[in-house]
Amino acid sequence: MPIAHSVEGTWDLSISTPIGRIRAVIELRDEGGTLIGTAHGAGEEVPLADVALHGDQLIWRQAITRPMRLNLAFTMTVEGETMTGTSKAGRLPSSKVTGERRAAPAAAED
Repeated sequence: MPIAHSVEGTWDLSISTPIGRIRAVIELRDEGGTLIGTAHGAGEEVPLADVALHGDQLIWRQAITRPMRLNLAFTMTVEGETMTGTSKAGRLPSSKVTGERRAAPAAAED
């Protein structure tokens, strides 16, 4: 089982920013041994860049345009079904981030 499997799935994130709490969703998957993903939030979908998992530390970068144009760098610690860490946008203060993995949909029963 690839190590990336431990973080694959859909994660609901809550980011505490100076302008208030922002909710976002990231989807992570393993494609041929490479961890890739997308983020959804504020009416936009953006690809995650430089996604890497080192032990229990998950990092990635993403560019957003809403609520303002920013390049974000995330550093998260994954513990089972939760993750905690920070998002940093240039010289702005770090924002606290928490996340929870969505439960996989149950298989349909006949």
